[in-house]
Amino acid sequence: MTAYELADKVVLITGGTGGLGSATARALLARGARVGIVDLHPDTPELAVRVSPSGVAGFTADVCDRDALDDAVAQICERFGRVDVVIANAGIMGHGCTLHTMPAPAIDKVLAVNVNGALNTVNAAMKQIVANQGQIVLISSVFAFLNGMGAIPYAMSKAAVEQLGRGLRVELAQHGASATTAYFSLIQTDMIRNGVDQDPTIGKLLTRTTPRPLRKRLEPDQAAHAIAHAIEHRSPRVIRPARWTPLSVLRGVINPAIDARLARDLKVRALLGKLEGR
Repeated sequence: MTAYELADKVVLITGGTGGLGSATARALLARGARVGIVDLHPDTPELAVRVSPSGVAGFTADVCDRDALDDAVAQICERFGRVDVVIANAGIMGHGCTLHTMPAPAIDKVLAVNVNGALNTVNAAMKQIVANQGQIVLISSVFAFLNGMGAIPYAMSKAAVEQLGRGLRVELAQHGASATTAYFSLIQTDMIRNGVDQDPTIGKLLTRTTPRPLRKRLEPDQAAHAIAHAIEHRSPRVIRPARWTPLSVLRGVINPAIDARLARDLKVRALLGKLEGR
């Protein structure tokens, strides 16, 4: 039995033309939902029609622009009548680099999209979510509880998203609404292909610091179905692959020991030195 039927619900997804966003739109459509996708891509309206001419509407907007998101929510309400669920999926990773040599604009961009963009998305849809006793879904990452060396702003942003989800879960309860935080490992998307696969040093760093069983990748459809299932059950959080759950639960005990070991690891130091020397 599901606690929340998705049939005839209206879902807004930011970053909706990307690998995870479009996969999530398809998973929700299969459950009878109607979907509004919002993306920076100028062809978002045309791309939405390709997914479903009647069930999906696309709107071009930057999550860093609150006014543009307000307008997108208004247009989705005009098209479908309301918004029941919002999924703050838009995010960027940036290039691997130590904080010591990372350009300030690169840091600002990651935080602006991943943190401020999530806040803008939530706030733009908040009235609808409360009025319809709906749900907010936030896409965090296992990097919310991993050591973020080589990608500190990204890890910081995902930890911030985790805190946003936890706080909203409690604040929305009085309104009969809820929030879900999704923690995913590497998903086979363009963001990972461009930010990880095309950077041999980052790849070696992941291999050195992450046990092989935890390096298993997800297909976008796997993550999308996990999101849909979490919405249907109003789950407070979802972690995929599930094998990451023990590390999340025990992070307060395990992480200090892991950090100390990594700080002494000469191979890790050498890889970070390569990133810093770019």
